[in-house]
Amino acid sequence: MSTAPQPAGAAPKRKRVRRTPATWVKRGGLSKFLFLLPLLLVFGLFSWYPIVRLVMMSLQFTNLVQPAKWIGLANFSEVIHDPLFLIAVKNTAEFAGLALVFGYPIPLIISVLISEVRKRRGLYSALAYLPVVIPPVVGVLLWKTFYGDSGGIGVFNTILGWVGIHPQEWIQSTSQAIPSLVLYSTWANAGSTVIIYLAALTGVNRELYEAASVDGAGLWKKLWHVTLPQLRTILLITMILQIIGTAQVFIEPWLFTQGGPANATLTVLLLIYDYAFGNSIGAAYGEAAALSLMLVAFLAVFSLIYLRATRAWSTS
Repeated sequence: MSTAPQPAGAAPKRKRVRRTPATWVKRGGLSKFLFLLPLLLVFGLFSWYPIVRLVMMSLQFTNLVQPAKWIGLANFSEVIHDPLFLIAVKNTAEFAGLALVFGYPIPLIISVLISEVRKRRGLYSALAYLPVVIPPVVGVLLWKTFYGDSGGIGVFNTILGWVGIHPQEWIQSTSQAIPSLVLYSTWANAGSTVIIYLAALTGVNRELYEAASVDGAGLWKKLWHVTLPQLRTILLITMILQIIGTAQVFIEPWLFTQGGPANATLTVLLLIYDYAFGNSIGAAYGEAAALSLMLVAFLAVFSLIYLRATRAWSTS
């Protein structure tokens, strides 16, 4: 049979080379693998092995001293039926919700105000980022003097007394403890998001602001009609990162209240810590591992739903 002649100028078809271990070695596959092997070993040892070990511990009864005993899903059942479980979930959800309502827009407002300043912009940016570089323990000790003790002595209560407001209990009150922790967390963590927004604002077309100014738009109209549409992708990313971060809140309740008063600030991560290290030698490591996996699963499912729900809005 005769084959049809190829048209003039057509590139000749490449002959497919059968892939074999020998051809893989000849093409440098072995050398690439040897270069990647240390990275794979380190990544597997410090990333994947702990994950696999966590899954195994969630199905075992172990105190890390005596031989482990396989008990199936009993640890998950113990966690779900623990009265503190729902309390920790409720407190974590309350913290995350308040942090999203109050702590999410504040960095955006601060970054917009800083971007509008013509002089000393770098100084204001440094001042906004300063709380981030303060060690958490130092920041908590500082804010404990602000909140004061159960006797009402503290910086905030002194200032409130000047305007005739009675002293507040702040972290000593079951109703005010979570909002007080949110207030500190916003102060301590907003600086990182401010820097991200300031970097993103440099990419906004200045002609849009000039056109808005010609139309008589003020600062807030520019923010709503120009800045927010241009920062949609960044806003979505920072929102999901904040939700994930606040769902894993641990430092604030542990350093301020250790979960008190009356478990009013007990969070999921603090409950995991109590399972693992709050008991004696018979610590509930299996229950701590089970609750950790439950938290990971929830955040993974929530992130997937969030990304699918916001995909069209972020790309439009």
